[in-house]
Amino acid sequence: MGDVYSLVPDHIRAKLGSKSKVCLVNGKELFRRMRNERFMIMACNTRIKHAIPGIMKAAQELDALVAFELAMSEGHVDGGYTGMPPGIFFETVVDYAERTGFTKPFVIHGDHITIKDTSDKAVGKGRALIDAELEAGYTSFAIDASFNQLPDNVRITTDLAKKIVDAGLGLEVEVGEIKSVGSEGEITTVEEARSFIEALVDHDIHPNLLAINNGSKHGNYLPGEEVHIDLQRTTDVHKAINKHSVDIAQHGITGTPLHLMYKFVDCGIKKGNVGTQWQNIAHEHLPKPLMDRMNQWAKEQGKSIKEATKPFKTEIDAIPESNRKALEEHAYREAKEFFKAFQAVGSASKLSAKI
Repeated sequence: MGDVYSLVPDHIRAKLGSKSKVCLVNGKELFRRMRNERFMIMACNTRIKHAIPGIMKAAQELDALVAFELAMSEGHVDGGYTGMPPGIFFETVVDYAERTGFTKPFVIHGDHITIKDTSDKAVGKGRALIDAELEAGYTSFAIDASFNQLPDNVRITTDLAKKIVDAGLGLEVEVGEIKSVGSEGEITTVEEARSFIEALVDHDIHPNLLAINNGSKHGNYLPGEEVHIDLQRTTDVHKAINKHSVDIAQHGITGTPLHLMYKFVDCGIKKGNVGTQWQNIAHEHLPKPLMDRMNQWAKEQGKSIKEATKPFKTEIDAIPESNRKALEEHAYREAKEFFKAFQAVGSASKLSAKI
């Protein structure tokens, strides 16, 4: 069994300091070394920071690999709707790891660096975020130009991925736009996925992960609403791209029954994003007067409740200790169930064994 700290990039090691036990590893190396293991790494969009130590506690206890991530909308250079730009998010995650004694390997991932059109403005916004995340210390990145036609997706992804590839860090790409709950869209075809990955490889871009539209949705499912995830299509896509050492990233997991998640690993899914779940838990434990004001603000502004995170961040960060502890404990319990469903228990030690 080798030294897993050897997977911490040199620039991250320098940033953390020689005495730090924080094990922030290179996403590329993690996904490369764990390709043949039957598990998924849970990637947590922790929009409200109080969930982070509970997730870390569960990962430490269950010896599980984990990722922490924010999407462009959540944590752009201006802070997005969480009020956490890349530097702040990096510092928040690392500070919790230091204070809680979290020593298991983890990744900080730039989720959904979204390019919705081919304009210089849209591409430039993505480039600025990648630069900020690289500077902050992120170790993995997801470029999402799936809103565009396939040739434009290839061109934009190739352009933006160059810095990430040159840095030798983790790379996720996307084909087939993943919709929000309540929206409909065509699921990704096998040929679409194969053509996309082969075009990237032809440009010397070798991603670790491919996110596809397999029927999942971002956001909250309503009670009783059926979850439609086409695992056969997912399996077929994975078989088509497997020769390029690319696995599947599953988005939109909140609301998916745990018994279904157990099946994901057999379909080539290596990373599962869980975001709205942690927001729901946080909202359940915020003081009622604060939640009332947040809901009123969202109603008056005509916006989603998630967008109330930034204007109320100071109050959210300063909630009473009793609320904070209840929130953290709830996140811990839920994270344990997710790690088990992702078959990730013991995955941290398996990574060490491959070094």
